[in-house]
Amino acid sequence: HLHSLVYYEVYEDAYSAITREKQLKKWRRDWKINLIEKMNPEWRDLYSDIIQ
Repeated sequence: HLHSLVYYEVYEDAYSAITREKQLKKWRRDWKINLIEKMNPEWRDLYSDIIQ
């Protein structure tokens, strides 16, 4: 279950977003964690940032 939004990327079109999603799904878990920690080292819930 999803509890917090800790990482997101913005794309101009759905094709680019889906391509990136497929790329990330192939990544190892530690690579994904590193990506999150570069953008959001405190693992803060970012949901409120994107709904404003």
